[in-house]
Amino acid sequence: MSRVAALFAVGLLVISCNNDDEGAPPPVPPRPLAEVAAEDEAKIQEYLNTHYYNYEDFENPTEDFDYRVVVKKIPEGDTLLKPLSMQTASKTVHLSSSDLNLEGDEQNIEHKMYFLKAREGVGESPTEVDSVFLRYEGSRLDGTVFDSNIGNPSWLDLQGTLSQGNSGTIQGFKRGLPQFKSGGDIIVNDDGTFEVKGFGSGLLIFPSALGYYNSPNVGASYSPLVFNIQLLVSNTADHDRDGTPTKDEVEIDEEGNVTLTDTNNDGIPDYLDPDTK
Repeated sequence: MSRVAALFAVGLLVISCNNDDEGAPPPVPPRPLAEVAAEDEAKIQEYLNTHYYNYEDFENPTEDFDYRVVVKKIPEGDTLLKPLSMQTASKTVHLSSSDLNLEGDEQNIEHKMYFLKAREGVGESPTEVDSVFLRYEGSRLDGTVFDSNIGNPSWLDLQGTLSQGNSGTIQGFKRGLPQFKSGGDIIVNDDGTFEVKGFGSGLLIFPSALGYYNSPNVGASYSPLVFNIQLLVSNTADHDRDGTPTKDEVEIDEEGNVTLTDTNNDGIPDYLDPDTK
């Protein structure tokens, strides 16, 4: 399973400790959310100010340009290159300790996530509960790649269906992709390959609380993440196939928080309940 398709509640990483193992170290409790948020923001700001992307390729694309974002570190003393900080937009998300299943009572801690729209796309934007067909590469800020499907684009269900073993994607991914648009015409070649015209391409950059937090799933805990994405196709999801799109059977606020509803109080969320219209 793709690492990006993982539970958001990664804060509850339980390390079992057998009392008979006298030499085993005790579990390390998760760090406070506000403390990590401040550290992550400082790390992201440093990254944005010291790196640039191949914006000139996007401004004057060649016929064979693949519209892939390439990020590099700005050489010391170079003042001509535009850093990412000059070309990204941001979005504020408020998280509480309960959102990550953390102990404590931290409420509405501000987190910022950033978007680089190298090419916005010409099609439709997905919502946080739709499915998408895309290429992506996930890395830490130091450039270490931990997940990629660049050579083999795939479908991802952003919301997921826990009852069917699909937990959806991490929150930074789910909340970030609606900032982009999918492509337009899909061209199928004679050899069975295909290409999508006008797809959205760019970066999602977000703090660890919107990714894996204290889990070492990306090779290091408390790691802000960068996702290089190409959004090829967006599909309006209807998880229970009742004719009503999932986006109309949940509540989505301006920060991208998804609240499940259960209109007939039968214990089944409306988006998974074909009896709910």
